Amino acid sequence: QLAGLAVIAFGLWLRFGGVMADFASDKRSPEYFFMGLYVLVGTGALMTTVGFFGCCGAARESQCLIGSFFACLLVIFAAEVTAGVFAFIGKKVAIQEAQKIYEEIYDDYMKNPVGKVNSTIYRYHSALQCCGKGNTEQQMGLPCPENIQ
Repeated sequence: QLAGLAVIAFGLWLRFGGVMADFASDKRSPEYFFMGLYVLVGTGALMTTVGFFGCCGAARESQCLIGSFFACLLVIFAAEVTAGVFAFIGKKVAIQEAQKIYEEIYDDYMKNPVGKVNSTIYRYHSALQCCGKGNTEQQMGLPCPENIQ
């Protein structure tokens, strides 16, 4: 149950707090980022429920509840393996999407280097520990965090 609550808290923190919250609330954020966060919160809720079944089954020594607990654990394990495989396969697409979003933010910043775009590109640089697109000429005037090249 505690692990499920921790997963819920982590998913909500990613959505509403921390460095990644700005990317989640940006209108350019890909839809799968939102879906991933909501799936994380839903998984935490499922883990909490399954933990409750396990606690109740152990306390009452109910074979039905313990069997349900075991079946749910098998389903969760299979889902985690499947999600891991899909995440590994889709890693290249996710990187390309992040690069595309950065390109758009970068182009907006070069057109108008003040305002919301300035803070967005700075947060992007802070979260990803990068600055610019690779050429030092292009990095001139970019809002880069300290100690990042």
